Parts: sequence; C-alpha cells; structure tokens
Amino acid sequence: MSINSEAELLGMQNISEVVAKVLKAMREHCKPGMSAKELDDFGGAMMEEMGAKSAPKLTYDFPGYTCICVNNEVAHGIPSADKIFQEGDLINIDVSAELNGFWADNGGSFVLGEDINNHQPLVEASREILQAALSQIKGGVKISDIGLLIEKQAAKRGFKVIKNLAGHGVGRSLHEEPHEILNYCDRDNKTRFRKNSVVAIETFIATHSTFANEGADKWTLTGNKGGFVAQHEHTILVTDGAPVILTKSNGIY
Repeated sequence: MSINSEAELLGMQNISEVVAKVLKAMREHCKPGMSAKELDDFGGAMMEEMGAKSAPKLTYDFPGYTCICVNNEVAHGIPSADKIFQEGDLINIDVSAELNGFWADNGGSFVLGEDINNHQPLVEASREILQAALSQIKGGVKISDIGLLIEKQAAKRGFKVIKNLAGHGVGRSLHEEPHEILNYCDRDNKTRFRKNSVVAIETFIATHSTFANEGADKWTLTGNKGGFVAQHEHTILVTDGAPVILTKSNGIY
C-alpha cells in the first residue's frame, strides 16, 4: 500500500508493533521440550489480547496462528503438536496479522539454546544481509538491484539464496504489489521502490538449496538440495532516505 495520511501511517504502526512484539515474545518463550503448537498458541493468544487476527488463518485458512519451521524446513511450517523443539535447533518464526484493516509481516530465524549444530553463522548472515539490503532501499531504487545485493552478500559468505521465495508489498492485505522482491537479480524486473509505499523485505539464505519445494502436507516447504535456510523479515515504509522500519521492536537488530 501507499501511505497517504496520518491515519494510514498510524494504522500501519499499530499492526507492525503487534506482530513485532509477538515475534519477540515467542522467541523468548521458546524452550527445548516445547511443542510448536504450544508456542503457536502462546503467540495466537497474544494477538487476540491486542485485538489482532492471524494473517495466514484469515488469508489461507492456515492450520496455525503463525508459521514455525524447524531445521530443514524452509517456510510455511505447520506448528504441530508433534514438532518438539530440541537444544541447538534452527527455528524460524514468521508472524503476520491484521488489525483494523491494516496488515504487517515479520519473521526471524534463531538457534535455540547452545549452537551445538553450528547454525549461528547462517543466522547471522541472514540478519546482516537483511540489514545491508534495508540500508540501500529508498524511493527510485530498482527492486532487482536489492536482489543482486542480497545474492552477492550471500555468495561472499559462502551461502546461496532461495530463488522462488520473496518479499512483497503489504498493508491493506498480506500480499500486495510488488509481489516479488526476490533474493537475486531478476534483470527483467524494471520495477522500482516507490516513496511512501509499505513493503515486507525478507532474506532466504541457504547452505545448499536454491529452490523451495512443497511437502506432502501441502504447506511446509523444504529445500531442493537439502541443507538449511535462515530467514529474517521486516515491514518497512519506503522514503527518500533511510526506510522507516515499522517492525523494529522485534529485536532482530
């Protein structure tokens, strides 16, 4: 969406604060031995307390309030009761919601407890690359140039990017134009970021895979060549200068 009034800005600030706080709280609440459903229910209760509704439930009838991935899962992981967290797991939580007609989206990967499986370098790469990408986004910048930056930064660190998952516009619905803010350079995409637009920028940094495939449950995505993927995401307001990070309070950086 494009922000055209103080009321619209306030609406986006309010829902962005909700999803950011829920993501941060879920991360802090997560413990070894807990199920993904327990964590999801905790996040869902927080949303309800703040008057917000789960975006994946509203939009897709998703079987959970949030998407929770563990280890080899890439995205859209179902928060099931039989998904039990273990020390050293690579966990991703993606929280999106609606409040008073406004929608926001954010997510983040982290290592649970001690990094016994050496996932932290991948997590840090994803977080730092998102920060680098955001620092270059302003009105008039080509979307493909940000994709190129992400792709190059990943390669520099010895990683790959998932090419069929992307950031997107957000605001009056969960997914809006521009629909594909990719993690690589699509030279055919001539679209530029527009001042006052709201977008969700996300990284998908991988150890081995370059595409995400749908699993048997019709939701959970896994990498085409295995390995692990870390994702971080912020909802931002594009300006003439540095973007306003609306979900900043999620504590990603």
